[in-house]
Amino acid sequence: MELVGSPLTATYAHPRSTPNKFLPAISTMASSYKNRFPYYPLPQTFSLPWMPRSYYKTAAINPTLAPFTKCAEGVTPSKTLPFVCNTTDLFTRYTPEDWYQSNMTNYKESENSRQASERLRDDTCRMIQDKHQQTMKTQGESTKNLGVRVNDIGFWKSELCHELDEIIKETRALTDVKKRLERALAETEAPLQVARECLLHREKRMGIDLVHDEVEKQLFREVDIIKSCQERMQQHLDKAKAQLMSNRGAQHDLERDLANKQAAHRIDDKCHHLRNTSDGISYYRGVERVDATITVPETWAKFTDTNIFRSQNDRAASAKLRDNIETLLAVMADEMWSQFNTVNVAFTNRISETADAKRKIQTHLAKTLQEIFQLEMNIAAIRKAIRDKGPPLKVAQTRLDERTRRPNMELCRDPPQLRLANEVYELDETIQNLQQRLREAEDTLQTLVRAKSVLEHDLAVKANSLFIDQEKCMGMRKTFPITPRLVGYV
Repeated sequence: MELVGSPLTATYAHPRSTPNKFLPAISTMASSYKNRFPYYPLPQTFSLPWMPRSYYKTAAINPTLAPFTKCAEGVTPSKTLPFVCNTTDLFTRYTPEDWYQSNMTNYKESENSRQASERLRDDTCRMIQDKHQQTMKTQGESTKNLGVRVNDIGFWKSELCHELDEIIKETRALTDVKKRLERALAETEAPLQVARECLLHREKRMGIDLVHDEVEKQLFREVDIIKSCQERMQQHLDKAKAQLMSNRGAQHDLERDLANKQAAHRIDDKCHHLRNTSDGISYYRGVERVDATITVPETWAKFTDTNIFRSQNDRAASAKLRDNIETLLAVMADEMWSQFNTVNVAFTNRISETADAKRKIQTHLAKTLQEIFQLEMNIAAIRKAIRDKGPPLKVAQTRLDERTRRPNMELCRDPPQLRLANEVYELDETIQNLQQRLREAEDTLQTLVRAKSVLEHDLAVKANSLFIDQEKCMGMRKTFPITPRLVGYV
């Protein structure tokens, strides 16, 4: 690519005839301006080349390959003509008017610069004095503002320290109450387990003793009371945990705010005592353009005041919750103790009733056994009487049978015949009556045996119920957590 201002050259592939008026190229001028650029950019009017065509003529020849080929084939290299490089175009960069105008501009700019420098020196002397006074005044105001700021930070630091101590004390007190509540909640598991085991043991009662008596009602009520107490204790325990989290959150905010206040107090106090002769001062370019602030004095003070107000509210809620927990522990201890005693009284009454019923059953069983023995003896006597009627009946029937063999007219219906027949009828009726009585006696015996079995079963049932209530249930209910344990002190 040709540079701007360089002469255009043309190279031909083969020689041509030189015209008579052809001027030689100005090689010195072409070489002196090659690869050189002006300091100022050219105007728009000078961007186009200016060519003096009165001295040069542009040659336009389209060379062909045929003459060159023929010449190369028949002529030796020594006879061929050399290539000719001629300059055909040339243009200049500036005009004399441009040169004159540039000089005038430089003169005028130099004069203006000197005048501006004189004015600047005068203004600078005045500005140095004014800025020195202004700097000292501004630095004094900044130092005063920093002192006020240090005092404000110190005040809020003392408020934060006081509130932080109070919230820590309240958190410790609530933690102690929470631990007591957890211990009291754990102590309710044993009475609840005892009540449930009593209900399970009483499910092993048999027959008619599986009754929904007063003991069972009171046991169910005891279970409900203990579970209700556990639910209320768990609710207050959850509230205590949530309140502790809130207290710790307020404490964390206070500690973080206090740490920030301490750091800010240290930094502002250091800044307040900095002077122009202090060590450690340096340049920090561009720091005045960095606005890292996120609050204004109103929001700054409101932030700390909000933290303190939140801590005070949490302390008040925590104290109220502690009082509620104390009251709850006392009320629940009284409720569980009262119901425990009620269940024990019901057990005692039920055991007394069961023992009385057992004694009565034993009395009736003894009487029934005696009656069964006597009835068995009576049945044996009836059977013996029936057996004793067999031979007389055999004799009477044998006599009647023998008398049927009398011949002819001897078969007389005489008084002996009538008496034997009546005797047989009487014996049959006697035997039937005895057998009927035997069946009645056997039925009565079966009834007595069934009554005996019922009484024995009922006696076993009562003995089992008495064992369950007296031995198992009351054996487990001999001890109950004392009141200090129920309120979580032990």
